[in-house]
Amino acid sequence: EGRFQHTEDEVVGLAQDGLVSMQYSQADGSPERTYPGNPNGSAGGLAGLTSEDGRVTIMMPHPERVVLDSQLSYRPSGTTRSTPWMALFDNAWRFVTGY
Repeated sequence: EGRFQHTEDEVVGLAQDGLVSMQYSQADGSPERTYPGNPNGSAGGLAGLTSEDGRVTIMMPHPERVVLDSQLSYRPSGTTRSTPWMALFDNAWRFVTGY
């Protein structure tokens, strides 16, 4: 299921080393530790890591699986054709192309 099997202390160490690229978070920015905000139950809300040189990033969940609103299990009223996950790809494209 992609669960990151490490302790909270190990995740803090990874964060201090600048290797945490994504975290499930609460509205106040603190790590989300419980379901449904942290669907994997990962320590420290960890959702992604990056290599020391920043060339490789691994992540869970898989946003490419739900880019259309029809793929969502729950759709709030007023949603558009694409899901909020699509912003990840839009922002990456803008960063790389400069648009």
